Amino acid sequence: MPEEAEAAASTADEILVVTSPQISGKRIERTYGLVSGNTIRARHIGKDIMAGLRNIVGGEVVEYAKLLAESREQALDRMKEKAAALGANAIISLQFQTSVIMGGAAEMMAYGTAVWVEDA
Repeated sequence: MPEEAEAAASTADEILVVTSPQISGKRIERTYGLVSGNTIRARHIGKDIMAGLRNIVGGEVVEYAKLLAESREQALDRMKEKAAALGANAIISLQFQTSVIMGGAAEMMAYGTAVWVEDA
């Protein structure tokens, strides 16, 4: 990566993130490697009661949908911070993974490959 590009290394908010292994119109100049971010969230008793009622009558469990969306955003933000700290300006091959840690708590993980890209 050129010195001026290194000096202009991205902040987490500026990191370009894609699910594909390449970015159209860009070429990968440097690969920094795997970056990940995670969060572990526990369910809330009040939300469990509402979710239980929705389960009986049907419909989307909005409380859990919101919790998962917040978890994805936090995991993504943490991953982008790690990529920015390495000097990357993009993350390719983004994936999300969830796993149950214990009863009532789950982990959301975002991971991908931190890279430096420039216009092709």
